[in-house]
Amino acid sequence: MKKVLSAFVMALILIITSSTTYAADTDFKIKVDGFVIASVVKPEIKNNRIMVPLRVISENLGAKVNWSNSEITLTKSKIKVTLKLNSSTAVINGKTVLLDVKPFLKNNHTIVPLRFISEAFGCTVNYKNSIVTVDTEPLVIDGIKVKALQHEYHMTMGGVEQQIKVNAYYEAIYTIFVENKGSKVEAPVDYSWQIQLVQAGAYYKNAQYDFLDQKGKSIKRFDIYSLMESYPAGPLTNSPKVLLYDDTEKQWYLFSYTASQSINQLMDTASMNGFLTIISNTVA
Repeated sequence: MKKVLSAFVMALILIITSSTTYAADTDFKIKVDGFVIASVVKPEIKNNRIMVPLRVISENLGAKVNWSNSEITLTKSKIKVTLKLNSSTAVINGKTVLLDVKPFLKNNHTIVPLRFISEAFGCTVNYKNSIVTVDTEPLVIDGIKVKALQHEYHMTMGGVEQQIKVNAYYEAIYTIFVENKGSKVEAPVDYSWQIQLVQAGAYYKNAQYDFLDQKGKSIKRFDIYSLMESYPAGPLTNSPKVLLYDDTEKQWYLFSYTASQSINQLMDTASMNGFLTIISNTVA
């Protein structure tokens, strides 16, 4: 009778365990705003919590990461999350909270709880049919939700139009534009899309960024222009290296080279993660 009872209890435990939030295996996909994200370290489950590399969170939720010894600080907009390796507590905007699983190192990668980090930044997390979905908060400009970010650039012959449809990326890029927009300036005397037609002292358009609404109409557009410098460097050294044109306002601004590089880095990361869709490519 005891053996029968023990077998029944074990079977009941197995049934309960298999009905928990996440499946027992780690053969699942993670989607952010509908896109499957890749991970250099396979996600795993600890205490019924999905654990992923920190990079997956920081890159795909648009959070900036700072390290101080074993302490990790993630920031995005007005949200600040602080964690420590092998610590069961975290801090969200000054409030201490408990973690079900401690962050840890694996193969030189910091592993953190996906749901906790995602929800801390206002995301919605669901699990169904071996797919974990993370839906981020939409970017709103002038009361209108942004559906996509369209990026256009030209080469010597032809150009490329491509789109990102992951909220975190175009939110991060929009924030860079807004926070790094400098003083108003007059339009440069000479500027062009076509770099081969630009002489030293003139400006060529690196890229155009359109934040699109649900119907594909541009809500806000920014153009980045770079100075065509002379070689060796001459009197042009004092000219601004980068200018920003706000097409919505029809106004030119100073813009920093560092900010433009940060945007390029985000675009490269989006491309590596498979979040860029080519709309048109006429490069010869």
